[in-house]
Amino acid sequence: MKRKIRWYQSIQFKIAFVFAMMLIITLEIVGAVFVQQLETQNLRTFKNQISLQRYVSTNLTSQLSRANTASANRQIRTLLSDANIPSTANAEIRVIDNKGTIRGTNEANNQQIVGQKTTDNTVKKVIYNNGAGSETTTYDSSSNQYYYIKVTPLIKQSSGSSTPVGVVYIRASLESVYDSISKITAIYLVAAIIAVGLGLVLSIVISRAITVPITEMKEQTIRIARGDYSGQVQIYGNDELGQLASAVNNLSVRVEEAQESTESERRRLNSVMAHMTDGVIATDRRGNVTIINETAVEFLDVDSDQAIGQSVLDILNIRKRYTLRDLLEDPDEIMLDFSTDDHDLILQAYFSLIQRESGFISGLACVLHDVTEQQKIDQDRKQFVSNVSHELRTPLTSVRSYIEALSDGAWQDPEIAPKFLKVTQEETDRMIRMINDLLTLSRMDSGTQKLNLELVNLNELFNYVLNRFDMIIDSNEQNDRSDKHYTIKREFTKRDLWVEIDTDRFTQVLDNIMNNAIKYSPDGGIVTCRLIETHNNVILSIADQGLGIPRADIPHVFDRFYRVDKARSRAQGGTGLGLAISKEVIQSLGGKIWVESREGHGSTFYISLPYEPYDEGDDLWDEA
Repeated sequence: MKRKIRWYQSIQFKIAFVFAMMLIITLEIVGAVFVQQLETQNLRTFKNQISLQRYVSTNLTSQLSRANTASANRQIRTLLSDANIPSTANAEIRVIDNKGTIRGTNEANNQQIVGQKTTDNTVKKVIYNNGAGSETTTYDSSSNQYYYIKVTPLIKQSSGSSTPVGVVYIRASLESVYDSISKITAIYLVAAIIAVGLGLVLSIVISRAITVPITEMKEQTIRIARGDYSGQVQIYGNDELGQLASAVNNLSVRVEEAQESTESERRRLNSVMAHMTDGVIATDRRGNVTIINETAVEFLDVDSDQAIGQSVLDILNIRKRYTLRDLLEDPDEIMLDFSTDDHDLILQAYFSLIQRESGFISGLACVLHDVTEQQKIDQDRKQFVSNVSHELRTPLTSVRSYIEALSDGAWQDPEIAPKFLKVTQEETDRMIRMINDLLTLSRMDSGTQKLNLELVNLNELFNYVLNRFDMIIDSNEQNDRSDKHYTIKREFTKRDLWVEIDTDRFTQVLDNIMNNAIKYSPDGGIVTCRLIETHNNVILSIADQGLGIPRADIPHVFDRFYRVDKARSRAQGGTGLGLAISKEVIQSLGGKIWVESREGHGSTFYISLPYEPYDEGDDLWDEA
């Protein structure tokens, strides 16, 4: 569609603007470098002009070393009046001895300062720095002028050693230097403005000569876009623009011929590809990609424009396993794993030949189907069946062995028979617990497990659970049923925290974690239980002083049937499902559970639950 272009959007303006900006920038850079070099050179020349001759500095050093101060001061005044300093510098020169006393000045109207102590800090620093000079440039706001200040030490050489006897203080005006620079800068600025004006006129003329044929070609391409292939672009010469105009004319003819034959095919192909839920890739007979739909682009994480023309072996990353001949001679389905650390992706690629009626193979068609979820379900199912079989086989084998022993006559032994029966009962109870845990997890996975939510004072509930464990610990110690002793330490917030939870399920979670903390704590260990409030969450933590969890096992502690120390866990009667159930319960309550641990330094389990604080005046029991 033809749209009116504003003057500042036209290529003619852009060419002129770019040309003018390049000229301005060039002149600015040249001018900046020129002015900077001019300023540097003028300042260097100025500093050399106001420097005292060597013989003057030598004589001043000798006069400062004399014992006759009055005679020395007269000689110093004579030397300063004869110093070859330009009058335009308006320089003030002072000679100061190493005690800070002004011994001479070149200003006839300011001789009363001779004999006074200097108050200039720069002079004092030079005197006390044992011969280190100083050069500074200052600005006097009262006179609106820049001044150059130079303090040069006067060193007396004697017997191979150097002794500072004083300094020469020179203060000169830089007004003449900057006046000269300003005049030259003004001349350069006028010349630059004239050059920019002429360059702008020239750029407009050149840009117009370029834009006229471009405008005609634009009008012709607009007509082609509308479906009007009539008309020809005028050719002004044999340069690049002339060749482009000729190409536009040829294009008009070719497009008209090809438009009808390609439009129907394009619409058909786009319609099919747009409604495909699977990824589709088509190649030519050399295996280079000619068509790829958006679904395949998302699966393979490639750019559609860059994928066109590349080999399908490289796009699918199968060059090391297959050749193009393998795919052409025996097209089959291939499983492709594009999983990364961030996400899993497993694709099933189905290959088929693209053949003409004559049998000529013109390419390959590849359909990519996402089977990630299916593979994950199959893997989880296999892992789950394997874990259940493994976990049940151990107690069943044990029960079978003891029953066989009892059947062989051990039941008649009054000492062995009760032990065998006790072990059989314990293993049976363990299998019952495991089956119950599996049923609980199954109901949670299927969503049939209902939660009885109620608003509970978490401080009291947590304290109630810990009190039960305190009683169990005290009872074991009194009856000598435990060879280890534990201590439960509480660190609760004083504020009552009311949270909506399923009391029974949450108590089961706390029991699981506390049982693990006590099981794996050493003799005399302390189990620290904390309850705090942070923003919109309440955090519970249970920390033990046990052996800790290796770093590699931390991401898996909440997996089903996963044990860090499998032999020890089975010996202590664990099913390997407690933490898995705890995670499911906490997640169903909208919370999070995680663990932090260092091997050899104990473990800390954290539970975070959503929490909305309330004021004391709020009624918690009002019904919605």
